[in-house]
Amino acid sequence: MQAVFDGHNDVLLRLWEHSRQGRDPVAEFLEGTEAGHIDLPRARAGGLAGGLCAIFVPSGKLVLKAPDASGHYETPLAGPVEHAEALAKVLEMAAIAFRIERAGGWKVCRSTADIRAAIAAGRFAAVLHIEGAEAIGPDLVELETLHAAGLRSLGPLWSRHNAFGHGVPFAWPKSPDTAPGLTGAGFELVRECDRLGIAIDLAHITERGFWDVARTTRRPLIASHSNAHALTTVARNLTDLQLDAIRATSGIVALNYATIMLRPDGQDDADTPLSDMVRHVDHLVDRVGIDGVGLGSDFDGATIPRAIGDAAGTQRLVQALRDAGYGEGDLAKICRENWLRVLGIAWHEQDA
Repeated sequence: MQAVFDGHNDVLLRLWEHSRQGRDPVAEFLEGTEAGHIDLPRARAGGLAGGLCAIFVPSGKLVLKAPDASGHYETPLAGPVEHAEALAKVLEMAAIAFRIERAGGWKVCRSTADIRAAIAAGRFAAVLHIEGAEAIGPDLVELETLHAAGLRSLGPLWSRHNAFGHGVPFAWPKSPDTAPGLTGAGFELVRECDRLGIAIDLAHITERGFWDVARTTRRPLIASHSNAHALTTVARNLTDLQLDAIRATSGIVALNYATIMLRPDGQDDADTPLSDMVRHVDHLVDRVGIDGVGLGSDFDGATIPRAIGDAAGTQRLVQALRDAGYGEGDLAKICRENWLRVLGIAWHEQDA
């Protein structure tokens, strides 16, 4: 079994939403549930050893727009989230993460040494990530405190606009060049994350925003849960030129398991074969190289192929890649080592 360190999941969002319905989020994670995709028993069963655990503040429930007769759709961008509301909810989700840690459910990791030690000890290695920077004011005052609390990865944008830049919609077929890029505050955010050692995630940003980050950061480019636009032309996927830029910086792109980003028709359909996942990995490896591809499941945040199902099915993808000719050394890179290398650079543990 290949231990997997995964680039993106939304388990904290699910646990937070359930806590608001009166459920105990710590018990739900430790003891297991039929809800969602990740809990500790299912992670252990599937060899999911850790990952970037997103703190995401929703603005209403995302409902993909129904396709037209040609299968085309464009879901309107989500509305804005106020700073005070976002900060309060981010702190609530972070508190759940620390409660799970105190109960022994996982280790909140602040370094790659932490991640390796947690995996070796059989503890889920959780890295705190914020998806959409609305909890941070344009003066960036909150960023220092969040970093001290354990924040190690930040996506400035989700699929909505904010004070730092512009996000891409959920749409097929569509280019990722949908709106402007970073604002002045966005450039400052990238520079401050570089200084502190917070990885910048490009998963939901516009194409122009991608290039703005690329010319500002001194760290490898990271797309934590994105696929190849050449194969699935949703706005959320990356063009070959973007993939080439990730390769040039020795960065990483991590396969998103969301069916809308895997299928040639961009549809939200769990009956999506593992071969579509392998096809995207092959293309990403071809453009970025074997040292620049990882996994970024989007568990608890998307429709996942039925052949995977949930975290317990993680090794089914690993086996499909093995069957497609990937050897154990390459699988170790895709499953965890590429993530650990890039995060080590972003966190100032290694030279860029």
